[in-house]
Amino acid sequence: MCRSIKTLRPPVLPEDATEEDIRAAALQFVRKVSGFRAPAAHNREVFDRAVDEIAASTARLLDGLEVRGGVRTP
Repeated sequence: MCRSIKTLRPPVLPEDATEEDIRAAALQFVRKVSGFRAPAAHNREVFDRAVDEIAASTARLLDGLEVRGGVRTP
């Protein structure tokens, strides 16, 4: 499992992050935190709900950020 989630804001990402980018980051986060690459059937609902909630929070975060100044690299 990957240790890092890529930065989704400019200037690292030259264009706005897509819904697909945001969802992929949320999925990676939930996988890392839960320790499951894919949940068992009895955990699927809570796993998917967590991905949805984190994706929505991430989208709100990115929409609200104001990036100023010079270019920083990760």
